[in-house]
This record gives sequence, C-alpha cells and structure tokens, in this order.
Amino acid sequence: MTERFDAAISRFDAINNADPRRVSVDGADIGSELLYARQMSEWANRLYPDASEVLRLAARAQHIKRWEIPRNTFPMDRAGYHRWRTTLYSFHADVAEGVLREVGYDDATISRVRSLLKKERLKADPETQALEDVICLVFLENYFADFAPKHEEDKVITILRRTWAKMSGVGQKAALELQMPAEARRLVEKALAV
Repeated sequence: MTERFDAAISRFDAINNADPRRVSVDGADIGSELLYARQMSEWANRLYPDASEVLRLAARAQHIKRWEIPRNTFPMDRAGYHRWRTTLYSFHADVAEGVLREVGYDDATISRVRSLLKKERLKADPETQALEDVICLVFLENYFADFAPKHEEDKVITILRRTWAKMSGVGQKAALELQMPAEARRLVEKALAV
C-alpha cells in the first residue's frame, strides 16, 4: 500500500480511539471502535488477501465515529433500526471522505469508498459483497455470543438468517469454520436448519 494509505489508516484509528467506550486489549486501554476497525482489517486481510486498497480503506472506516449516533436516538422498532443504519451509512462515508481528502486521495477513490460504506449494490458489486462478508464475520466471531442472550431466541434466529443471506459463499464457508461458544453454535445451527 501507499504512504497515503498508511496516513488514512492512522487517522481512522486516531478518530476511533476517541470512542468513549473503552476496552482493554493486551493491557492497553483503547476505544471500542478502534478494536472493531482492527477486527475488520484482520478479517478483510484473511478472507480477501488480494483486496484492493479501496476495500481495505472501507473496512477500516466501517464504524468510524459510530458512537456519535447511538441506536437509541431512533425509534426502537424495525423501521427505526433501518433509519439508524441508513443514517450511519452516510455518516461513516462523510467522515471517511474527510480523512481521505486530508491525506490526498482522488475523487474516484473517495467515491468508491463512499459507495462501499453505503452498501450500494450489495450482491451485484463484488467489493460491496466482500465488505459485507467481513462485517458479518466480525459480528459472528466477536459480538454474537454476547448479543444473543440479550434478545429472544426467535429474534436471534431471524437475525442470523438475515445475516447468512447477506453473505457470499466465501463468507458463509468462513462462518461455518468459526470457533464459537456452545450456545452461540447451537443458535447458528438452529438458524441454518431450514
């Protein structure tokens, strides 16, 4: 990658490290969204080792500054959830664009990163699909086991089925190979047993 790529990643990380929700990683206190960004990059590199610079940038900026628009600022129903997610897509794209402009990326690259972050043409655009695979795998590997007990099982099964439908065959294969706690694995297996 290029010097400006390194500068963009460094800037994304500095922004995400400002997340007031803190986590401890190897004894270091970091922002929760910085941990998420690192997990996104790790999965992007693992699943798509030949990924473009644009996809790698989008993966690192996926949740940039997410804490500024909390879920509870929208109605706590399905329509509110979708409005929140759509708002976040544009917000993340706007923040990422500002960083990419600061470090010298051209309009075409910025436009492409924005498109990926806004999930445009999912299933039709291979890079948007690759980003979605990475998002789903990060969720399943790192967040699902804590998420599931907070919700009714039927809702969790529905979420898992929707998550599965968003993934490509590559993502689904990787998901089946994940190490999960027994209860999380049971829920995944139940969701896939149709």
